[in-house]
Amino acid sequence: LNNPHTVRIFDYGRSPDGTFYYAMELLHGLNLSNLVRQFGPLPDGRTVMILRQICESLSEAHGLGLVHRDIKPSNVMISRRGGRADYVKVLDFGLVRSVASNATVTLTVDGCVAGTPQYMSPEASQSPDEVDPRSDLYSLGCLAYFLLTGQPPFLGNNPLEICLKHVREHPRELSDVSRNPIAPSLSQTVMSCLAKLPSQRPQSALELLSELENVQPINAWTRFEAELWWRENAAAAQSLMASGPDTQVTLNPATPNQP
Repeated sequence: LNNPHTVRIFDYGRSPDGTFYYAMELLHGLNLSNLVRQFGPLPDGRTVMILRQICESLSEAHGLGLVHRDIKPSNVMISRRGGRADYVKVLDFGLVRSVASNATVTLTVDGCVAGTPQYMSPEASQSPDEVDPRSDLYSLGCLAYFLLTGQPPFLGNNPLEICLKHVREHPRELSDVSRNPIAPSLSQTVMSCLAKLPSQRPQSALELLSELENVQPINAWTRFEAELWWRENAAAAQSLMASGPDTQVTLNPATPNQP
């Protein structure tokens, strides 16, 4: 994976004692979960800027027959990089599954549910062996919902309850939850990503990217606004960078209930 919005892996292997390792690029930034928790829901223009970069990362992965399966706020980092503010990196392809027609190997156990309940598509919990790239787009819709409102589409007392809500219930309209105004076209795009049936969602990351490029945000967010935000919030952002990773539970068959 070579897209600039995807974390780079330089090497991997096993140490003499058998421990698996990989060496990835060193990133300085904060994940989207910490960003929203510390600074509140994002304006629609900033959300669009972030989503477009994630779509670029996913488009490459999907084009190679790979489904991420764990798109969530804590797996996306935002930073100042290469002279650009609000630069996005998609992290943690540890639950990736190949859906290529000639694939013979997956990185997780067939038939096992993998992902984070708050951001899992209905089919990811119902038919995990049948997920395709449109499942990632559902998760991206959940992520967008979180960025705009400060909460995922569904909450519950346990992972099973949340998964069932994804299957059976419809999320509240963004305009009913968000404190900030949201462009109707963005609301429509996000809610289309959250359709229960994959056939009713955008059919590819490129299609979703095209829709996002046509959104006219109510609160415009340019590179100038992004740079100003980072200058004004550098100290607070730096403290979050040093506070450690987010601890959302991921359902991973290799390490059950491992954050």
